[in-house]
Parts: sequence; C-alpha cells; structure tokens
Amino acid sequence: MERGAGQALLGATGLPPLAAIASLGDADAVRKAARLTAREARTLGVTWALAPVLDLDLNPDNPIVGSRSFGSDPSEVAKLGAAWIEACQQEGVLACAKHFPGHGRTATDSQLERPSVRVTRHELMERDLIPFRAAIKAGVASVMTAHVAFPSLDPAGPPATLSMAIVRVLLRERLGFDGLVVTDSLDMRGLTSAVSEQDAAVASLFAGCDLVLMPTDLDATVAALNEAIVAGTLDGELLLRSQRRRLKWAQWAAPPSDWRKASTFDVATGHELSERVITVARGDVAKLSGSLELVVIDDDAGNPRAPNRDSFATALRTAGFVVRDESPLSAGATRLVALFGDVLRGKGRPGYNQCSIDAANAATARATAEGRPSLLIQFGHPRLADELRAETMVTAWSGERAMQEAAARWLARKRG
Repeated sequence: MERGAGQALLGATGLPPLAAIASLGDADAVRKAARLTAREARTLGVTWALAPVLDLDLNPDNPIVGSRSFGSDPSEVAKLGAAWIEACQQEGVLACAKHFPGHGRTATDSQLERPSVRVTRHELMERDLIPFRAAIKAGVASVMTAHVAFPSLDPAGPPATLSMAIVRVLLRERLGFDGLVVTDSLDMRGLTSAVSEQDAAVASLFAGCDLVLMPTDLDATVAALNEAIVAGTLDGELLLRSQRRRLKWAQWAAPPSDWRKASTFDVATGHELSERVITVARGDVAKLSGSLELVVIDDDAGNPRAPNRDSFATALRTAGFVVRDESPLSAGATRLVALFGDVLRGKGRPGYNQCSIDAANAATARATAEGRPSLLIQFGHPRLADELRAETMVTAWSGERAMQEAAARWLARKRG
C-alpha cells in the first residue's frame, strides 16, 4: 500500500508514488496520504501496511526503487518517512520501513538476482541508514529486510535477510529496534539463488527475523520450521521473543471499532493530491479542444503486474472529451500520446525500452508533420523524459488507475 490502499484493495483510493508526493515539498501532504491509506485499510480489515519505502533513490539505473522512494537526500527521506509512519500508526495501522539496510544503490532487481552493495560501512551508516534510524525513533512497528548483500556489513556475503550481523547485531542491538522484522518475499531470486525457500525461512528466523513473507509452498515452509525447532537449529528463547513481539503488535492493532473511517473529504483530498503532482515537464500546454486522438504506448504490455491502461481513455470521456484512435478521421484533433512505463517487480530495468521511446517520438513527429498540435503525457518518473523529443510533455509519475484518472481531470482543466 505504498500508493494508497487502492494499490492492493479494490474500491479503495489509489495515490501517487511516494516520489511524486515528496516532489511537492509538503510534509503535510505525506501525512494526508498516510492517514487516508490507513483509514481505508483499517475499514476493510487490514491493520498492517507494508510501507513506506525508505530506500534512497541513489542510482537512476535501479530497476525497482525509482519513484517508490521519497528521494535521494537522507535527511529529507528521514523526515518524510517519519511523517508517513506517525500518521499511519495514529490511525491504528502498523507501518513497515523497507528495505533494510537500503536497496537504493543496486542496479539489479532482487526479484531476479541477488544484488550486492559494495560501498564502505561508513557510507552506509552515514547515508543509507539515516531514514531507518528516523523510522525507529518515530516508533515504526516493523522493518522489512532486503534480499541484498552488503559485504561491508557482513563479509560472508549473505543477503541482509539471512545475516545475523545485519539483523541481530546492527538492527536489533546497535540501532535498538525491538519491533517486528519481516523478510521481503521468499519467492525472490535474491534470496533463493543459493538456498531453497524452506532453508531461507529457517535461516531468516535464525538471523533475527520474526516473520517470513509469501512462501510459495506454505506447508513445506511450516514443516521446515518445525523440523528446525525439533533439531534445535532455532533457539527456543529466540522464538519466544519473536512470539512476544507478534502478540504485542497484534494486540496493538486489534479493534476497538472506533477508529475513524475515511470520509468523503479524505477521499477528495487523495484525488486532489494525485492531480497536484502532475507537472508540465517541457513546453507550454495550450488550450485543448474537446476532441483528442489518443495514441497509447505501453512499455509494460504483456507484463502481468502492469496496471490496466484502459482507465485513461474512460476517464477522458467521463471528463467530456471525444476520444478517437489515430486515424485520418481525427485530423483536426490534438494528438495525445500516453506513454506508460512503471516500476514493476521483476521487470529488470527502469523506464522505457528503445522501442517505446522510438514509438513515442514517431507519434509526436507525425503530428508535427501534419501541422497539428500534440501533447505527450508520460506515466513514469520525470527523469525518463530525457530521450523523448516531444515539444510539449506532461509527467504523471505512474500508470496506475489513480494517476490515469487524475491526468484526465488535469487535462479537462486545459480544455478551451
């Protein structure tokens, strides 16, 4: 629920990525987003949000962080992350600081392979860990580990999830965190490239984690944990401390039923926030006619994790536009090129492939050659605009339904 409860729960409100909200420079906007997320989640019976992302956006080639992060400045990420956590937990929903000790420097996706961060311990302590320290100070209920190796923190080279030096020593003892530690998903190659899921589950609890996330074979994982307990591989006192933590936070999140539900005003605030983050990246957006020729270029076509892209055309029509496909019959209409390229688990690269870039550039060039106006709206991070040649460009940050609908409302205000 990094992007609102609507990211995971049908009928709830979707929100912009954290980077988009951070771009407003308004910590209160972050609090509003977290409150809306928590109120809707709790109303639907969900009392744990696996958010916010506290990884620093330090590598533009990182395929999995990007717009999910509050940014690259450790102090700013710390401030906004703490604001999100406090607002979420004030509504009775556990927050989760992830992915400890930081996934932002990697150039590969831990869904596909095990990344390794090779910077000094001092650099990690003085930069990457600052947001996590702030989260702990803010009372965050849980921390999620990264399936990333940090040789300067553990020379043996295991992923952080399986590292006693990182979980028990650094996170628990040095940083003083006594909340829940949960692994990232067990089904990721960053964890299971060298061990089975079952062995990884046992090793993660031995390292100091309390919970394992998303085993693909639940029965086999439970059996492996039971065998480890019987064999003495997992220490009874260690497991007892984990049980106490789980009980503490389960009781903390247990209803009363008097938690505030999301109001109509809260939802309207969420929609307004989605529109606020939309920006003109290049040129000036002229007044639009009521007729648009829509060209959709989806860099994530065929990816099962990609959001449905049909919401944009539907929302444009709801906003009063006549929307046509590219054809000679729409010669008088403004050509609207919608370019989608989301940060998706397992995609393995940031941004757009060359085919998508070429298609977007060709679509705007055709409009210029035909002597008609065009506008490119990219549903991706603003920094992805560098290879796009459109004279007029708008950034909407991500291609989920909330941002497609917000973009349509934003464009409706530009209609002449």
